[in-house]
This record gives sequence, structure tokens and C-alpha cells, in this order.
Amino acid sequence: MTISHAPPASKEPDISPVSASDPDLQPLVPTSSRRTRVPRWLRRTTGPVLLLALWQLLSTTGALPPDVLASPGRIARVAGDMVADGSLPAAMGTSLQRVAGGVLLGLLVGTGLALVSGLFRIGEDLVDAPVQMLRTVPFVGLIPLFIIWFGIGEAPKVAIITLGVTFPLYLNVYAGIRGVDAQLIEAGESLGLSRWGLVRHVVLPGALPGAMTGLRYSLGIAWLALVFAEQVNADSGIGFLMVQARDFLRTDVIVVCLVVYAFLGLLADFIVRSLEKVLLQWRPTFTGR
Repeated sequence: MTISHAPPASKEPDISPVSASDPDLQPLVPTSSRRTRVPRWLRRTTGPVLLLALWQLLSTTGALPPDVLASPGRIARVAGDMVADGSLPAAMGTSLQRVAGGVLLGLLVGTGLALVSGLFRIGEDLVDAPVQMLRTVPFVGLIPLFIIWFGIGEAPKVAIITLGVTFPLYLNVYAGIRGVDAQLIEAGESLGLSRWGLVRHVVLPGALPGAMTGLRYSLGIAWLALVFAEQVNADSGIGFLMVQARDFLRTDVIVVCLVVYAFLGLLADFIVRSLEKVLLQWRPTFTGR
């Protein structure tokens, strides 16, 4: 009997086309993109919430005595009482008026000096050296001199804030003007722009990012200057509340005032950042990965 052997079956893979609509096929997705992304607002609030929880835990267990630092719950109750009796809103209104006056004057003085020094060589020779000398003098050390010059009213407080705002703004606006690309100036001249046209359409827009950075930095200095200004011969404002609380060892009131300072500073920074998005729409920026 003869036994015939059939040839072995071919092992070649099946390469016939498969429809993209086949339900058995799953698109390959990288592992990193399949992970659930945590919302950014939740990531940003996790740290402060954990810090508050730890603070409350230490206060509850007695590890953090109330005469050293009051608990968050106590601070929240005191803040509610101060809002209810009107003392905190009145102090906030007074402090905001002082900051607004000082920032406005600082903007005018700092920006004006930076324009004179940045746009004109003779202006730089006359203005930059005195400004750099005054910038090295701590503005807090000038408080006694301001009291002698302006008395003990609102003028020395506004003057301290103005001085704190002027120098950071001057430095950033001046650096922004001098940092404009020279090729852009040459391009504007080749297009027939006049000197004022170059300043308006090339120099000032190019210096705007530096000016906004200087404004943000100046606002932070303004609140720092306000803290010092309101603790010297003040009879109203957030700093006045802090001085009273210090005399009576009320750490809860002091922390409430510090939180208000921080909140107002954060609000001012948010306003400037929103203004940046409007004024600097033409400039692409890196937003992180």
C-alpha cells in the first residue's frame, strides 16, 4: 500500500486588507495618553488644602498652641465677625485707596523716567545714574524722612508706596525699550517710518512685555510697602488692625489681616495677567508641558 504525503500547509501570514470599521480592531493608544488627566484647578488647590488640614490637625491636637498661631477654624470665625461688624471692609477700603494712589503715581513717575532714559541718550545720561543711586537706598529707611517732610497723614504712606513702585517699573520698561531688536528698527526705517512712528509702532510694542512684567513686580512691592506704611502713625487700614492685634496678642486677627493682604495681592496680579492676555495676543508664549 502506497502512502502519499501531502505538502505542508503554507505558514505565510494573512495580509489581506481589513476594513477600518471592523469592531474587533482597537486603535493603539499610548499608555501616557490613556491615563486620566487630573484637572489643573484640582492640582493647584491640593497643596493649600493639605497645608490647611495639617494646620488644623496640629491645632486640634495641641501641638500648635493658640497663643502661637490660631487654628484655621478660629481664624475663619474671627474673619466672619470682622466682616459683620464692618471693621475689615472699612480697613480694606482705606488700604486700597492708599495702594491705588501710590501705584498711580509710581506708574507715572517710573514710566516717564524710563521713556526719557530709554528713548534719548541725553535722557539716559541725565536720568539713569541718579535713579540707580536712589534705587539702592531701602525705601523703608526713608520713612522717618518722609514723616518729617509730609507729616503723619496720608502723604508719607502714599509716598512710600510710590517709591516702592517706581524703581521696578523703571528698570523693566527701560530694559524693554533697550531690548528691542535693532533689525526691527532698521525695517521700520526702510518702510519710511518717522522717529515718532518708530517709537509708536516698533519700540513701545516691543517694550510692552517688559512693562507688564515690571507692573506685576511693582504691585507686589506696593503691598509690601503698604505693610510698613500702615504700621507707622496709622489710625486706619489693615496695618492698623495688625498693630492693635499685636498689642493684644491676637494672632487670629493678625493672620486674618495677612490673608487679606495676600488675597488683594493675588487679585491685583490676576488683573495684570488678564491684561497681559489682551495686550500681548500677538506674542506666542510657551505655556508648559
